[in-house]
Amino acid sequence: MEEKISHQTLLALLAAALLSFTGILTETSMNVTFPELSRLFNVTLDTIQWLTTGYLLMVTVVMATTAYLLKKFRAKSIYIFAACAFFAGDLLCAIAPSFPILLVGRLIQAIATGLSTPLMFHIIFTKIPKSRIGSMTGLAGMVISLAPALGPTYGGVISSITSWRLIFWLILPIVLIGLFLGTRYINIAPFGTDESFDFLSLLFLAGTLTAFVYAVSKAASASLLSLSVLLPILIGFICLILFILTNTHGTNALMDLSIFKQPTTSLSAFTYFSLQFINIGISFVIPVYCQYVLHTSAMIAGLTLLPGSIIGALTSPLAGHIADSHGYALPIIIGLSCLTLGSLIFLITQQWLTALLVVLAFCVLRFGFNMGFSNSISNASMNVPRKNTADVNSFFNMLQQFAGSIGVGIMAAIMAASQNSGAGSFSQRSYNGGHYDYLFVTLLSICALIAAVINFRIQRSKQK
Repeated sequence: MEEKISHQTLLALLAAALLSFTGILTETSMNVTFPELSRLFNVTLDTIQWLTTGYLLMVTVVMATTAYLLKKFRAKSIYIFAACAFFAGDLLCAIAPSFPILLVGRLIQAIATGLSTPLMFHIIFTKIPKSRIGSMTGLAGMVISLAPALGPTYGGVISSITSWRLIFWLILPIVLIGLFLGTRYINIAPFGTDESFDFLSLLFLAGTLTAFVYAVSKAASASLLSLSVLLPILIGFICLILFILTNTHGTNALMDLSIFKQPTTSLSAFTYFSLQFINIGISFVIPVYCQYVLHTSAMIAGLTLLPGSIIGALTSPLAGHIADSHGYALPIIIGLSCLTLGSLIFLITQQWLTALLVVLAFCVLRFGFNMGFSNSISNASMNVPRKNTADVNSFFNMLQQFAGSIGVGIMAAIMAASQNSGAGSFSQRSYNGGHYDYLFVTLLSICALIAAVINFRIQRSKQK
């Protein structure tokens, strides 16, 4: 008999999902407005993309704190703070008179998303019966994957009909509904911890992520061997080493990194990273490619992602149900195979690409993404002790945002590097940048598929 889930838990999940949805929706809703914003604020494409990259970077850093926060504070208090932060940041974006002000508003919004998404998974892992976790994380994955793919469609329609500022005004009612539900129904006591917060580890982690993302962004306009690229990479590695040392050997830890002593957790993390890298990265490339190479309008460029978004929305709950019934290996392997196939379609058929063919290729890719994405974090959480589920939750959610941030950065850098150099028209140079982007995601998807196959072989051998 299927175990029941209380109405209070479902409404609490809805509250967290609404805030996560609005936060993630804005990650990519601005992508189709980048050409317009670039002209409006007189900045280059590789600068304007920090509206997405900086947002994702801030989300990543905030998510790193949630393993501690969920042990220390009531879930309701965390949610209320997040909703209020998002509301304030959204208002600032809506009235922003300049690029720096718009960026500050986006970073404030990012704080909210960095708290709300791990909170959504925290509700699932603490309140949902074990036999239903796959299905519920499938629904959560639907929110996480549907929102960034709907973003370009939403942003494209709004910016084509009226001002891009309405992108921010229209989501305010959703935030208020979420705030009402969260205040009333989220009620999870903290696990409890006597440790103080490890600010030093967080500082080094933030330095690591920022340095790597900055290096990627500079690669668009400078040589890979230039000081402006190599120096931040060096700083990033130094900060990473210092983070591991302080986090592992300090009096307290930002998160328990011992979970990665298990190869299955590390392989699941790589798969999870690759899936989100490709998802967010390709969602950035397609609208830009459609406008610069296929010469479509911003609205059509955004609409090319809509059918795939719908397919993804329908796939996530199905993928979770398959995992509950037949194990995680089946949906994840199928998903990564389809992800690879979708990437190959973009790469092989590029010279014949039309808006319709882009739609079809993206549908295949998004079906694969949604089959594997949520199941990857669920599979990882099942292979660690229950006391470490908060660490898996925090790290994997942090990882998916960093993957999106670095994904947009690398894809934008490749595109911008091709646009800023080489022969031919601007459209031809954009075509070349798109080719390198499609090649990159194809190779990454193949690596992720290989990692997943090895992962489940290890898991099967342990079960025997």
